[in-house]
Amino acid sequence: MKLLTVSVGRPREVNWNGETVLTSIWKSNVAGPVRVDTLNLAGDEQSDLTVHGGEFKAVYAYPVEHYALWRAELGAADLPHGAFGENLTVEGLLETDVRLGDRLAIGTAVFVVTQPRMPCFKLGIRHGRPDILKLFLATGRSGFYLSVAREGVIEAGQPILHTMVAGESLAVSDINALYTVESHNRELMEKAAGLVHLTPNWRDYFKKRLAQGEGA
Repeated sequence: MKLLTVSVGRPREVNWNGETVLTSIWKSNVAGPVRVDTLNLAGDEQSDLTVHGGEFKAVYAYPVEHYALWRAELGAADLPHGAFGENLTVEGLLETDVRLGDRLAIGTAVFVVTQPRMPCFKLGIRHGRPDILKLFLATGRSGFYLSVAREGVIEAGQPILHTMVAGESLAVSDINALYTVESHNRELMEKAAGLVHLTPNWRDYFKKRLAQGEGA
């Protein structure tokens, strides 16, 4: 398991459908050490804190294994790391491999897996493809958000030490499935709703669906 690329970006204004949109989804690869703080990487800044950033979405990781599939589907031979707005492009850590609450030690920093990434319309802006949101959800190639358990310094090329959380948990792919193909799996939904390692907003989402009789 390896950290291939570290990418950061500041908010920028772009024109989309005749409107000006503020977005930080364009990321640039960073060479050399990068400071990891509790809520962000040095040089990175989220544009809309109502849907990005914060304690549970401080850093976004994306598996490099998905890039070949996206290049084929998008017809984009030149698709640089960071193209999906991720801060960390990682190798050897798929959504099926990591569970909520798992720890990833990189350099002197330690991260905790918190939830999958749900795409917003800005991903469509980044690629000029509004339909990419449906593809993102349907394929389960979501990547995953991380909280920062220990601040430190990371650098592209460093190994990743993956420590699985003790006790009961679910894989990131399980949460993705509950949102799509397993939306009627009440047993799995009940487990997710009571999972301490899942972020509060996701637990509340599943509790609401259960209360409405979904998952039956």
